[in-house]
Amino acid sequence: MALADHLRELRNRVVKSVLAIVVFTAVAAFYHKQLTDLLLNPLPKCSSNGLTTDGQKCGVISTIGLLTPFTLALKVSLTAGVVAATPVWLYQLWAFVAPGLHKHERKYSVSFLAAGIPLFLAGAVLAYLVLPATARMLISFAPTEAVPIMPAEDYLDVVTRMVLVFGGAFELPLLLVMLNFIGVLTGKRLLGWWRGMVMGITVFAAFATPSADPLSMLALAAPIWALYFVAVGISLFNDRRRARNNPDADLDDEEASHVDLTVEGVAGAEAVEASDAPEAPAPVPAARREQMDDIT
Repeated sequence: MALADHLRELRNRVVKSVLAIVVFTAVAAFYHKQLTDLLLNPLPKCSSNGLTTDGQKCGVISTIGLLTPFTLALKVSLTAGVVAATPVWLYQLWAFVAPGLHKHERKYSVSFLAAGIPLFLAGAVLAYLVLPATARMLISFAPTEAVPIMPAEDYLDVVTRMVLVFGGAFELPLLLVMLNFIGVLTGKRLLGWWRGMVMGITVFAAFATPSADPLSMLALAAPIWALYFVAVGISLFNDRRRARNNPDADLDDEEASHVDLTVEGVAGAEAVEASDAPEAPAPVPAARREQMDDIT
């Protein structure tokens, strides 16, 4: 395909993804109040004395401004639309890349697409589950006599970022397995990178999580550590399977493969008689040889 055709194909895939997100966002808009209550539920509730029922500090959600409730409902609906449309935009991404893959790579990519959807949703669910502990830890830093007042928009921005970051981070091990299946990375190399990967995942979690508390950072980093080692195990198993089917699969491009030099007899071969052998060519005279040497 020409460059213009690729750009046209990309535009069509993006339009289909956006339309799916818009449709799911419109459906979620009818339930924006229930969704907002669901997202606000992890916050510790205040009692009459300004503390939670177990005596810990709590925060008060506020909406400031005339347009804030509408903006809040739009953000909640859009976040729900993006999460609900995950199978659609992941499929459109795969459909754009698939024509450039080999037949066996397309077979693998369908499986990766099927695994990528639950992984993204699992990351989003984990982000929601760690929200209560994250909120309690952040509110605990407030002064004793102060009552934290949290704008709803700021809180939902934190929730949205956590959902998208957690969901996207859960796709990293799947990407490593994909690179192994198409022959770019080996399981042995991935295992040798484990120290750097653990450190890199920790640093990524520290910068990717919206809050600076170590709890949310570890909540993101620990599952990715586990998924990384699962990806290493799958890659090692795939390398062994590939080695059984093709002993030369792990050879470098500059490494020679094994050559079988065993000599086997040819069935039905006949010995050549001396009388059937071709006659030897006549010897070249000495004068002719000297002339040939001069010409050379």
